[in-house]
Amino acid sequence: MSSIRVAIADDQVLFRKGMIAIVDAFEGMNIVLEADNGRALLDALAVADPLPDVVLLDLSMPELNGVETTKLIHSDYPALKIIILSVYGEDRFVTHLMDLGVNAYLFKNVEPLEVERAIKAVVESDFYFNEAFLTALKNRMLVKKPRRLLTDDLPATLTAREIEVLNLICKQLTAPEIADRLCVSIRTVDGHRANLLEKTNARNTAGLVLFAIKNRLIDPADLL
Repeated sequence: MSSIRVAIADDQVLFRKGMIAIVDAFEGMNIVLEADNGRALLDALAVADPLPDVVLLDLSMPELNGVETTKLIHSDYPALKIIILSVYGEDRFVTHLMDLGVNAYLFKNVEPLEVERAIKAVVESDFYFNEAFLTALKNRMLVKKPRRLLTDDLPATLTAREIEVLNLICKQLTAPEIADRLCVSIRTVDGHRANLLEKTNARNTAGLVLFAIKNRLIDPADLL
């Protein structure tokens, strides 16, 4: 794998500079762009060539916060992976950002090794869910009022093969690995993934995994 290009946006100078030093020390990745708010990040992305692979994004920033910046990145740079770094550990913050389509949500008190692991995972598998996120998700599911889910009509909505592909995606298998496991072409796997995204209204692979968890198609413990 070529070097992973990482951007960071955080208004706290000391934290941002510390993260730059940490990420630059990781093998196979480096910081190529830094900004102190969401607007400055978007301005920098507009002239970046090539674009970063991953952006580490603070949730609370002036001008444009993490939520607003996430929406604009998805609109203008859909291939860019987003990892939220935040001090907010409330379940509602975590699950809301994942519903918006970020690829990972990390609390700012995690160890550097987990940041490295998350960056690699979102590049390779499109998502990274840690125990803190899964706990927040389960807590949120317990307190939210029941609502009609797509799985109420699951047999008529998702095919058996689509459910099979979804489960393999949740296990972090790549498209070639899924194709090999199911004895089909990679193009066929990509087609199933596209159908799953359309049927579930998910933005990316992370959204598909989130859908599978919420609809109890997979045990969250299997993701750890």
